Amino acid sequence: MFIRAALAGLAALVAQVLPASAQGQLTMLCAPQAEWCEAIAAAFQRDTGIRVLMTRKSTGEILAQLRAESANPRTDIWFGGSAETHFSAAEENLLQAYTSPNMAALHPWARKVHEQSRERCVGVSTGAIGFAFNTEIGARKNLPAPRRWADLVDPRYRGEIQMPNPNSSGTAYTIIAGLVQIMGEDPAFTYLAKLHANINAYTRSGAAPLQAVARGETFLAPTFNMETQTQVAAGFPVAMTYPEEGTSYEVACMSIIRGSRNVANARRFYDWYLTPAAMDVMLRANQFHVPAHPGATADPRIPNMSEIKLIDYDIATFGTSAVRRRLIERWEREIGARPR
Repeated sequence: MFIRAALAGLAALVAQVLPASAQGQLTMLCAPQAEWCEAIAAAFQRDTGIRVLMTRKSTGEILAQLRAESANPRTDIWFGGSAETHFSAAEENLLQAYTSPNMAALHPWARKVHEQSRERCVGVSTGAIGFAFNTEIGARKNLPAPRRWADLVDPRYRGEIQMPNPNSSGTAYTIIAGLVQIMGEDPAFTYLAKLHANINAYTRSGAAPLQAVARGETFLAPTFNMETQTQVAAGFPVAMTYPEEGTSYEVACMSIIRGSRNVANARRFYDWYLTPAAMDVMLRANQFHVPAHPGATADPRIPNMSEIKLIDYDIATFGTSAVRRRLIERWEREIGARPR
């Protein structure tokens, strides 16, 4: 009995003095801006002693990697990226169900995607699509700020707009799915074909067009408002308007990967993030998404979603693998393959 007690005491002492890596590790794929991904990885590692191996990728790239690794998963947790993409992964049995004890405190929209996905993901933040533009380029070239989706096909914007590619970007898919719901599918693709004439590049990353706007490499990009606010806070000459016809939005999610090798640590991260303190890490990284926990810090730089005309975005339908695949293939066939 004495020996057993002594060994237990020694084990507790060793746990206190061993380096962080001795507490185990967590492999994370992360879709938001790199600064936010790095900040939450560092904060979780500091708070728990669990070593985090984080890779930042676009949402579509993450889904492609999870599909490729499905027989031998290398990832434990997926943070960020639109709910539609998580829903597709859930439908393909790439995610495992988990309900955190911290779930009940979240906003209804965060809990709703958890229910719709059959507990395979939870909402962590939200934000809306708008038109980010460079005010200095606008003044120099006498380009007006767009107010409607219809404005973007105006010939005066020829070569002045950049968009991401939906094959790799969740942002692009949210834009296209929103246009389909606003206009109808065939009219939306007719619109995208007209818009193509004004596009100077389709980027792999959803963040790249906004970064190009901030650097003065392009005038305009349809993109998320929360990421635009980061550029504004950094002092870049960027502003945003919202389409009068209405706009789509995302609920960014978090999921545990089916077959995770470190499932206990994945659940610990999941629980850790669904707290106000963890969500406040976003602000320290100059990221301004609307957080899923009402107790997170209310920062005036976070966009007020109630002031934006949001469509009744059907995440469940547009998150199915069949719909997602069909729309992306149609975009590639009718838009992406067009010469510029």
